[in-house]
Amino acid sequence: MDFFIAALFGYLLGSIPFGLVLCKIFGLGDIRNIGSGNIGATNVLRTGNKPLALATLLLDSGKGAIAVLIIYYATPLATIAVENQPYSANFNAMMLAGLGAIIGHCYPIWLKFKGGKGVATTLGTLLALAWPVGLAACGIWFLSALAFRISSLAALIAVGLTPVISHHIYHDPNLSATCALIAAIVYLKHRENIKRLFAGQEPKIGKKKNDAQDKKET
Repeated sequence: MDFFIAALFGYLLGSIPFGLVLCKIFGLGDIRNIGSGNIGATNVLRTGNKPLALATLLLDSGKGAIAVLIIYYATPLATIAVENQPYSANFNAMMLAGLGAIIGHCYPIWLKFKGGKGVATTLGTLLALAWPVGLAACGIWFLSALAFRISSLAALIAVGLTPVISHHIYHDPNLSATCALIAAIVYLKHRENIKRLFAGQEPKIGKKKNDAQDKKET
């Protein structure tokens, strides 16, 4: 029951569409009718409001982190043996809460299960859950973005490597499996980007997409 509650709490928290809410509060209309129609920070940036895009990024990443930390403090303490890193909390419940937040962001119940792509929420979750893994993922994203100048490719590389990174740092099969499941969800949400990458049509950072590409992105 504790695991179910943790996952449900994470999902409901992750389902809050901060990009949509902020754009409506500040009079920018429905973000789903702008650019790609995505509710994430990248699409909010297309409104031209950089502070609002940054706020969306921080709130979306914070959803996963907050879900993990609240479960950390709310669940009964228990020592969970993990090589090189003992945890003093119900770590499995924390993982489920973080996973739930990512699923909630990608498939929010309030928006008919049409949400964002989960990268920011994933990074926030990992930073709170296993900060070395999250920090490594952020570093890989940054270096990949510098090297290739393609945001989606950098995200796919960073998230795709998290199961390997977590295995080498913690040797915890549950954590590695959770990272693998998260990566699968993020890759599924990026399926249109992956098609464009193989076709050589994915735009580089700073280059404006054409309308046809915007409508294809989810």
